[in-house]
Amino acid sequence: MKKIIAFAVGSAFLFSCHSKQQPIVPAAFTDSLLSHYNAAAAISANEQDIAFWKKRIQPNTPDYTNTSRYAAALMARFQLLGDIADVQAADSVLLKQVKDFNGKEAASYLSLVPHAILQHQFVKADSLLSIAKNIGLKNYESFATSFDVDFELGRITLAELDLKNIKDLKDFGFQFRTSKMMHYTGNLDASISAMKEAAALGASVPVLQQSALSNLGDLYIHSGALQKAADCFTQCIKTNAADLHSLMGLGWIALVKDHNDSLAERIFRFVSTKTKSPEPLFKLIAVAQQRGDSVLELQYAKAFEQAVTGSRYGNMYNKYLIQLYTGILNAPAKAVAIAQRELYNRNTPQTNAWYAWSLAKNNEAAKAAAVYEEKVSGKPLEGLELYWMGKLMQQLNKGYNAKQFFEEAIKNKYDLSPAVVKDITTVL
Repeated sequence: MKKIIAFAVGSAFLFSCHSKQQPIVPAAFTDSLLSHYNAAAAISANEQDIAFWKKRIQPNTPDYTNTSRYAAALMARFQLLGDIADVQAADSVLLKQVKDFNGKEAASYLSLVPHAILQHQFVKADSLLSIAKNIGLKNYESFATSFDVDFELGRITLAELDLKNIKDLKDFGFQFRTSKMMHYTGNLDASISAMKEAAALGASVPVLQQSALSNLGDLYIHSGALQKAADCFTQCIKTNAADLHSLMGLGWIALVKDHNDSLAERIFRFVSTKTKSPEPLFKLIAVAQQRGDSVLELQYAKAFEQAVTGSRYGNMYNKYLIQLYTGILNAPAKAVAIAQRELYNRNTPQTNAWYAWSLAKNNEAAKAAAVYEEKVSGKPLEGLELYWMGKLMQQLNKGYNAKQFFEEAIKNKYDLSPAVVKDITTVL
């Protein structure tokens, strides 16, 4: 908010300076980042790592160390290049390891848990963790991984107990997970504080610090502190030029705060040439919305749908697809089917909100209202779900309730797409 200038002399000059704010993501700075981007060294080192550990594996010989390192190297390549096939290849290596050791090595199952979570296979993650626990785990790895699974499955009371069992204010993992819990409960200041502490604790391990800083940047976007978010992303990129998540974070700020759709498009298109992840494509939908270009918006939406449907990504992009099928692509029956599948995967207030909204768009308002009352009402929701519940309330002719949801959703306006923000502002 602009400050009121309390004196007249030079007021016109001062007003012009204040009204023309400097962009948070300057084009010259971004152009420099893109022109100097070079992940070749990291990619080359990773390829050598993959080849080295793969070569050490002896066929038909049980080998825990070399196969574990090989799987880890494949996961590192996924982080660099975004090819989900690397995660699935790492899974295959670890599953063979399970077989080679007759299912008696708890660490093999434990390594598969975060892979399953990454692929949104939450029920599978729970099953893998149960097996690992039955074989035997140390307390910290048991409770820390239990938190990860319980949190994703919406078992919040259990997740809180898991967190208490690893409580150590000087532990990176505890602070990182505390941040996630505080975010869920709506205590954003505490979430940011815990993630800042995690970043400090991870200072001696660059990959940990970078993970915390990029997550901190996301939290700052959520809170509306866009300059602080940009600072986090910039620091990540300076540490690791291959951090495409942080680069896209800068692109998002350029779009939703600086309103520089051309710069945002340049960033997202650049990232799309460096990763096989479909996420830059989804961001480009927002660029088209910012421009009011419905033809381009539909083109990107169809391209994203084609990229993520099928067995390759499984449930990883369900929320994105529900957003498209209840909006641009106008296929609410498909959204209902996906939401039902998601409820099996994780039955939480968030996913029930997706289901209720999909039902509402599919002209099943009474059923949507019942789902809302039983599973969603009074529960913590993110900005997009708040918006969807506001739209549901409108459909149910509950104008006051709709306005309440919209007012809460717009507090997180920088998380929302330009089309959603525009729709909310026409109501409020």
